[in-house]
Amino acid sequence: MRLSLSLPRSLSLLHPLSRRACAFALLGASLAASATTSAADWPTHPITLVVPFPTGGTTDVLARALGDQLSRNLGQPVIVENRPGAGATIGADYVTKSKPDGYTLLMGAVHHTIATSVYKSLTYDFQKDLAPIAPIAMVPNVLTINPTYTPAHNVAELVTLAKQAPKGLTYGSNGYGTAQHLIGTQFQAATGAPLLHVPYKGSGPLTTDLLGGQVAMSFDTITTVLPHIKAGKLRALAVTTARRSDALPDVPTLAEAGLPGFDIGTWFGVFAPAATPKPVLERLSSEVEKVTASPEFKQRMVAAGAEQMNETPAQFGQRIADETRKFAKLVKEGNVKVD
Repeated sequence: MRLSLSLPRSLSLLHPLSRRACAFALLGASLAASATTSAADWPTHPITLVVPFPTGGTTDVLARALGDQLSRNLGQPVIVENRPGAGATIGADYVTKSKPDGYTLLMGAVHHTIATSVYKSLTYDFQKDLAPIAPIAMVPNVLTINPTYTPAHNVAELVTLAKQAPKGLTYGSNGYGTAQHLIGTQFQAATGAPLLHVPYKGSGPLTTDLLGGQVAMSFDTITTVLPHIKAGKLRALAVTTARRSDALPDVPTLAEAGLPGFDIGTWFGVFAPAATPKPVLERLSSEVEKVTASPEFKQRMVAAGAEQMNETPAQFGQRIADETRKFAKLVKEGNVKVD
């Protein structure tokens, strides 16, 4: 796009430097007006929602549910694009380096506040380079086993099995520096149970191996394991949040199981590159809130074991700052490192 500016005749009599200053001022005003117009017209073409995990996991499930309704409301396709790896940091890095125009978004999660302390070579700053648009849901994590291969009925029996096993028990996570990884280190420290961490690229492949007996246990989000728990293929021993989950009301918390102080769940939310124009961010926030407040979306969240979050973008940003500090402390105490 070419911009041509014609100075008013009254300005042509000014000193050349003054005329140049006026020209730049008019150019700035013109660009600002153009940006405002673009924000008002947004969106004019498809939006990409990046999921930093493979298909089949909780992040993917929530992103597709959100994308379906956003597409209908905005009149433009919302394309879910999976970019897994490195504890969700590959997808986040891609979005931070994308054009800040509201057309490339991230379905982020609590894992990013943990990865900040685990990955020392990140090329982005999660809090500075991404703008929080809106939280989507909070999903409790649940300690789950395959009873065919790990015959425990409660946390105490599981700890005993781990201590009796020659090399301890394996637990899977959806990557280094994720909530599942950190919960595993905290569980090991609290119980003295010897555990071996087995990282996956996401919840989908982890659940497949848990069902097949390749790993003994997981601390995954409820969404991906709930159907298998209801079918009797997996057994839930405890949830990792401070209160019980409505999706599994008979399953105790880890605190109730004798491990006080546990309160880690997994939240999910939408982010955009930080330099995205404010009007576009505000429109995005409004549209996402419309979806999450709709009866259709709430019903889908209940089915997935997710709980609604009612936070403004500012409150969501404060949560991220608080949890980044909280998890930095837990990462240090648990000596969590990328192998």
